[in-house]
Parts: sequence; structure tokens; C-alpha cells
Amino acid sequence: QVLLEESGGGLVQAGGSLRLSCAASRRTFSVWAMGWFRQAPGKEREFVAAISGSGVTTYYADSVKGRFTISRDNTKNTMYLQMNSLKPEDMAVYYCASRFFSGLATAPGEYAYWGQGTQVTVSS
Repeated sequence: QVLLEESGGGLVQAGGSLRLSCAASRRTFSVWAMGWFRQAPGKEREFVAAISGSGVTTYYADSVKGRFTISRDNTKNTMYLQMNSLKPEDMAVYYCASRFFSGLATAPGEYAYWGQGTQVTVSS
């Protein structure tokens, strides 16, 4: 069992920045790929970004490329999502997720563990 806990969400004006964190409860965190997803009201959960176990390889959804940066600190069992130039359409509940494998994935079904989510609200 792996517990994931997100933090860092909140209210920000359009054009502003937030940094989300995802703390994992397990030391094998550093082996597995992880990702960020988001879900807005009435919409399906969508992929945002993914990172390999080592942190060397990353992948982003086109909608956030150039604005968001995913990273991880395996010494702290923590993953981050730096979000800059936020837009109203970025408003959603953001979830972190972990795989059992080291390779990246974009489909929610490829992830085994999920956090409870953190709300990001962007005012225009």
C-alpha cells in the first residue's frame, strides 16, 4: 500500500503561479513513474504531466507544456508540479498518482495509487 498526499492547491489570479506537492509514504517511491492528473466539474480526469522514477524523463500534455514543470525529490519521497501562467481553464482538482513501473504513462488506468486531490482555483 502506498499513500499519496497532495498539498499546495489554492486560489490564484490568472497569470499567477502555484506549486503542488505530492508526498509518498513508501521508500520504493524512487523506482516508480508518477504523474499528475486533473479533473474539472463535469469532465473526465485528464493527464497533465508524468515523470520517470529517476526524474530524468518527463512528459506533458500539450495544454500545459511550457507553463508547468514536473519534478521529484526522491530523498524526500516527494513529487512537485510547478504551475506558472495559470489560466481559468486550469481550474480543477489536481491528483497525483503512482505506477508500479518505471515507464511513463498518460492513461489513468495505468496508475495504481492515487492521492485525494487538491483544489486549484484560478480567478479571471
